[in-house]
Amino acid sequence: MPTINMLQAINQALDIAMAEDDNVLCFGEDVGGFGGVFRATSHLQEKYGKARCFNTPLVEQGIIGFANGLAAQGSVPVAEIQFADYIFPAFDQIVNETAKFRFRSGDLFNVGGMTIRTPYGGGISGGLYHSQSPEAYFAHTPGLKIVVPRNPYEAKGLLLAAIRDPDPVLFFEPKRLYRASTGDVPEGDYQLPIGEAEVIKEGADVTVLGWGAQMEVIERAVEMAEKEGISCEVIDLRTILPWDEDTVVESVLKTGRLVITHEAPRTGGFAGEIAATIQERCFLYLESPIRRVTGLDTPFPLILEKEYLPDHLKIYEAITASLHY
Repeated sequence: MPTINMLQAINQALDIAMAEDDNVLCFGEDVGGFGGVFRATSHLQEKYGKARCFNTPLVEQGIIGFANGLAAQGSVPVAEIQFADYIFPAFDQIVNETAKFRFRSGDLFNVGGMTIRTPYGGGISGGLYHSQSPEAYFAHTPGLKIVVPRNPYEAKGLLLAAIRDPDPVLFFEPKRLYRASTGDVPEGDYQLPIGEAEVIKEGADVTVLGWGAQMEVIERAVEMAEKEGISCEVIDLRTILPWDEDTVVESVLKTGRLVITHEAPRTGGFAGEIAATIQERCFLYLESPIRRVTGLDTPFPLILEKEYLPDHLKIYEAITASLHY
């Protein structure tokens, strides 16, 4: 298997999907030509033509509205929002149209073939308008699926699954890892399951849960904890909606402790939903309070980005505090 980065893995997934099905279309701001601001769609226009890979105006509401229309008549649109921070002009289209289209028509029509790709998160010194993690806003919306990969292998398999899924999927890509994360990825076609978390590492003392770019940070924190004899079970949630309750519950019933981390601000972050569910289902098995290690309740800073982000030291402190409660 060749070693590639996350951008190359995403490009491969798009290439495979477009080669397999002429109905798959790829579009967004600067997607055609040079392949988007991060080059995730490089060479796709050359290969499949301007009718299937093309640029759109700088109008996010229009991009998703157009995708809704295409999906409703049988196309398989893969729409790119250049940064997740700029998905908000399209919020009405996503939560009031995309998510509800099938329901309100009594399944006469649907836009299930639709995928929305967008880079999220900090770590690139992007400041407050190019660093946000908005997954929790959309997790409140029945009718959507939300997927976040952690490495190139996951990105390719999950994106192919998202494009082929019968429901509309929001696919958040951790931009900090686009070129920083590399790994062995099969050249051929494969899918990974949407809605299933993955237990990356088994342990006995504490469950540490995250998704996307935080999984790399968790790995560093767990290495520190294990040097002190703390046995950590590590779970990549992978899918925010629907999230895999049973896998997390099974782990917490075993360890009695849970640490959840995400880059998004603490208040209203998806860690709160997970914590509430786990305390309902595992209350009598918990050895200490569930701990959240998150971004701060402030706009995302530029100069103080390192202070804002939930790094390996903060996660390590939460792990030890949970164990010694």
